[in-house]
Amino acid sequence: MNPAIVLAAASALVPWIDVHAHLEPREAGASVQAALAAMQRENATAIFLLTLPDTFDHPGRYDAEALLPAVDPHRGKLMVLGGGGTLNAMIQRTAPDKVDAALREQFRERAEELLRRGVAGFGEMTAEHLAGATPYQSSPPDHPLFLLLAGISAESGAPIDLHMEAVPRAMTLPGGLRLRENIAAFERLLAHDRRANVIWAHAGADGTGRRTPDLCRRLLQRNPNLSMELKVDPRNPGLTPLLEGGKVRAEWLKLFEEFPDRFVIGTDQHYPEPAADVQRWQAAVVLLNQLPADLQRKIGSENALRLYSRRLPR
Repeated sequence: MNPAIVLAAASALVPWIDVHAHLEPREAGASVQAALAAMQRENATAIFLLTLPDTFDHPGRYDAEALLPAVDPHRGKLMVLGGGGTLNAMIQRTAPDKVDAALREQFRERAEELLRRGVAGFGEMTAEHLAGATPYQSSPPDHPLFLLLAGISAESGAPIDLHMEAVPRAMTLPGGLRLRENIAAFERLLAHDRRANVIWAHAGADGTGRRTPDLCRRLLQRNPNLSMELKVDPRNPGLTPLLEGGKVRAEWLKLFEEFPDRFVIGTDQHYPEPAADVQRWQAAVVLLNQLPADLQRKIGSENALRLYSRRLPR
């Protein structure tokens, strides 16, 4: 992507909501102030801050408690999703056939504790996460604890934000990493309780090249409780990018028009902003500003407000 194109459209034409961003937990106060300052430049009305999906043995692990004290005074503009450092870690640590009644109760108690603390949803969770800021993680999306979380999501109205590389068939990535097929299990998760809203993160920025508009279309057609976040990474665009030459690709735009109520913007922006000339939120704004006016409103904010309606401050 041409940075000049991104920077030329640094502010959104309509107010919008970023449903997937991250803070630096060790400097939560400064990170919150950085996010609030950026909102004015972005023309954003709210940012949802997610905990990273993590494992118990990773030294950088944290959960919502590291963010909430700094975020709480700004509730309404900033919301927190939790469970990445605990619920997700419990799933990653436990083989599906090792889940017993005691673990299920521990998992439910932790999820309910997060809800009492005021999280807007559960995330970032993961079923297939290539190594990066956190270690490589893989767990079937129909893991018994994922199914339990779907039930809790349905009861509470707290959506599940799920990071999952698309693997329609078993495959081996360059470098030798073998990935298991996961789409059938993903659909079992979605079917487990249709009242649970699952938001599949990072459409347009996948690492397998298999998350195509056609695959997304089939899943959206069959699963009414599935929504998708749109991500544009100007430096690592992924294998199925939403933009080409700074313009939205026709096959993606057609999908947005077919399912106008099923997409939201999730930039994966980190605050404070990294020392780079182009930020992820700026690239997302380039996409948003090209959409027809009705899609700008729906994808920019209306869909997010509907998905999180039961968890937003009143």
